[in-house]
Amino acid sequence: MTVPFYVAPEQVMKDRAEYAQKGIARGRSLVATIYRDGVLIVADNPSRSLHKISEIYDRIAFAGVGKYNEYDQLRVAGVRHADTKGYAFSREDVDARSLANLYAQHLGNVFTHEMKPLEVEILVAELAAVPGNDQLYHIAYEGTITDEERFAVLGGEAEPIAERMEQAWRSDWSLGEALRAAVAALAGPDRTLGPSHLEVAFLSRENGRRAFRRLTEAELVTLLEEQPTDGRQDGAGQDAASGGAEAAPGSSGTGSASSSGASGRGTAR
Repeated sequence: MTVPFYVAPEQVMKDRAEYAQKGIARGRSLVATIYRDGVLIVADNPSRSLHKISEIYDRIAFAGVGKYNEYDQLRVAGVRHADTKGYAFSREDVDARSLANLYAQHLGNVFTHEMKPLEVEILVAELAAVPGNDQLYHIAYEGTITDEERFAVLGGEAEPIAERMEQAWRSDWSLGEALRAAVAALAGPDRTLGPSHLEVAFLSRENGRRAFRRLTEAELVTLLEEQPTDGRQDGAGQDAASGGAEAAPGSSGTGSASSSGASGRGTAR
């Protein structure tokens, strides 16, 4: 009788965590921030067909980084859950906190019990009826939920991007100011990101019941070239409006809040 091969549980968990972290780090980064009128989400994503940012429900948005097909399945599951709950009870009963808890439970179960963890980090954002109560839930690959108060950074080089956002962040900034700061944080000092390399969407109280809207490339050009109205030096707009981006290993996401997947050319990161 052969003796079963033994691996300590601590080593198994460590190996799974390293595997997931490496997969997520290969993806392009994403920044979400609260601004004066809602929540802005900016992703480094040149793909026009594979979206990292999507609508889940009336005032709820979803964003993901990592392996596209894995977080797209999570997006679809979230849309179905929200639609079912809103139909069975009421639209007001659909909230980001319960959705984030479901995602966390699923990611935690996969990380603990399956051979391969999901190589994803996801964000669930909810627009509140009044300013100051907007929600950002960052869910990691092992199911950990972080309730972010001001901004969240997912994937790629998260720490330096978060440091740049920390330095620039303001509670009262406009959509354009928040956009330029987020783009500058994503780009860093060594490269620039133009409108063709960005995917940007936002939740705004000015949009009515369906608060989610994507910014077109033309709107991005206008906002990135807009000068600050308060006299502050804003290098983000200059950096972002100057064009091209350095190649990075992946793009991700899905289109609208429907359960059908996107098609087209693009990498799955």
